[in-house]
Amino acid sequence: MPRCASTSSTSMRWADQGIVLATRRHGERALIVDVLTAKHGRHAGLVRGGQGPKTRMLYQIGNQVALTWWARLAEHLGTFSGELLTGRAARFIDDRRRLGCLAAAAAIVASTLPEREPHQRFYEQMVGLLDGLGRDDYAARYVRLELDLLAELGYGLDLSRCAATGTRGDLAYVSPRSGQAVSTAAAAPYRERLLPLPRFLLEAAAIPSRAEVLDGLRLTGFFLDRRVFHPNGRKPPAARTRFVDLLSRTGTLATQRIESA
Repeated sequence: MPRCASTSSTSMRWADQGIVLATRRHGERALIVDVLTAKHGRHAGLVRGGQGPKTRMLYQIGNQVALTWWARLAEHLGTFSGELLTGRAARFIDDRRRLGCLAAAAAIVASTLPEREPHQRFYEQMVGLLDGLGRDDYAARYVRLELDLLAELGYGLDLSRCAATGTRGDLAYVSPRSGQAVSTAAAAPYRERLLPLPRFLLEAAAIPSRAEVLDGLRLTGFFLDRRVFHPNGRKPPAARTRFVDLLSRTGTLATQRIESA
């Protein structure tokens, strides 16, 4: 990992590594690149000549890059230069679901995490998801990432015990109001108003069905919308919506296991 030149908030130069979240054109030749870095949080910078073929390949969404950032003043946008550490998007160019998962993860992070606030633990979780995209459980890992993202933003769900009884067993639902788990017995009178809690979010070894993964996405999506997007007058990113749609249309049985590539 590149060593940081400085961790001071007034530093005008630092070195770090990061995951490319988004890019946009700037003028005729440059790009503005948004990255999630290991030590400096979500950070944007200008890449001069970034629209050239070689540089655009370097800054593909999901790539892990070694970065140097510098600016005249710390509050300025600043300039990036980078070298490729791990290329990811090209590995899944023929797999729409995994490519969709990568795009959804980048978009949801880019649209929620505040800029320039360190989130090193979450950065490591993001790396873990992207490194595991070739595994059969990649979609379940994405759901867990969104659950972790809610916690990182200060809106973590309490899935440790039943909100009504305090018991830790037979947790099967989540209250949309409190974000707390509810047991099967306690949920009986108003089950239709609760959100299903898939078992794989409670048991790391559980292998979820496609229907359970979709339940997990509905759960995290509900709280992201209610607590993050809607209060700020925004909608969830289109890349996440497309990923959920891809999973919803995969296969014919609700209980089908998530397929490998």
